[in-house]
Amino acid sequence: MNFNRNLFLVAGIIFLQSCDSSTHSESANSDQEIKVTAEQLDKLGITNGEHLSAASKRALNWPNIGNEWFLEFSDLKPLKGDLAYEEGVVRRDPSAMIFENGKYYVWYSKSVGATDGFAGDIEKDKVFPWDRCDIWYATSEDGWTWKEEGMAVGRGAAGAYDDRSVFTVEIMKHEDKYYLSYQTVKSPYTVRVKNQIGLAWADSPNGPWTKSVEPILSPADNGIWKGEEQDRFAVEKKGDFDSHKVHDPCIVPYNGKFYLYYKGEQMGEEITFGGRQIRHGVAVADNPLGPYVKSEFNPISNSGHEICVWPYNGGIASLITTDGPEKNTIQWSPDGINFEIMSSIKGAPHAIGLNRYADTEKEPTEILRWGLSHIYNNSDYQSIMRFSSRKITSHKAKGE
Repeated sequence: MNFNRNLFLVAGIIFLQSCDSSTHSESANSDQEIKVTAEQLDKLGITNGEHLSAASKRALNWPNIGNEWFLEFSDLKPLKGDLAYEEGVVRRDPSAMIFENGKYYVWYSKSVGATDGFAGDIEKDKVFPWDRCDIWYATSEDGWTWKEEGMAVGRGAAGAYDDRSVFTVEIMKHEDKYYLSYQTVKSPYTVRVKNQIGLAWADSPNGPWTKSVEPILSPADNGIWKGEEQDRFAVEKKGDFDSHKVHDPCIVPYNGKFYLYYKGEQMGEEITFGGRQIRHGVAVADNPLGPYVKSEFNPISNSGHEICVWPYNGGIASLITTDGPEKNTIQWSPDGINFEIMSSIKGAPHAIGLNRYADTEKEPTEILRWGLSHIYNNSDYQSIMRFSSRKITSHKAKGE
């Protein structure tokens, strides 16, 4: 399957000389002419092939990929057992699930107590729900009723890069070893604090886990804050797309290497197309423990939030949600770096934990048939829920 956009460009694009200012109102159609077939006009409902709006030109350049990537999500359902909502406790950002020893395993961020924000004493208070977290894990035989097994990875000692919080964890199994990648914060938790990524590994999903002494990925060190006040929007130089934070790590074995996908936040983050300026990047290593080298092609998305990626058809698929002009899409890349839009979706859950036990080659979205997510029960506390989806390739009214 070749999704190179150039293969789908409409044949016969003829470039004309620019018109003068007297025909400015026709400029959308005068800078180029596109010859289209009667079949294309009929399919897209275009009134006149000689007068194409910018929207029609974009539609004519869409890849002809069908609806195999389209799906709809159902409402989230509460879990049973130890992962049911518990007042006073935050359980959020579930990892992907793996199936070992006859049961599912999931890891997640866990903290207790209400959120105080930045207005209080940041040395003592809890800034965000994901502040002062440790990584816990639970098991289930059916994916509905879960038993909390205990802490997997805790915060580091005072002064360590992960002494404030460890959270937003992801699991990778490779050659009978298990790897947890996760986000870290060092005290004090200020608005300008630079999040990093840590790693832990074990011979069993039950641990014990050995933590990396140093982070395996850090923000780009090429932005410049303006002034000394704690203002994350005040910058002299913004730097790379990940100059402030690296978030939401997910390591995928791919083409004999290890691709660490992550979310980047830029110093002086702006709002674009009505959404936060969030983009994804990738760093590649020859060994699961690193070193991880950021791709020269970063950023590899112009939208998104939490990382949700899976292998498919020799490439990597990515669910893009929440922020940016291409939010609410599923994208696919033949090489793990160059992504194109495969479908537009709605209602995708936040912080998806995929079912890695699924057959990812059965169809593009098989891995999204069910999994875990989280919900804000209120402003202070979150709980883990279960999502499901169904494949849709046509639109019919009831009774049709």
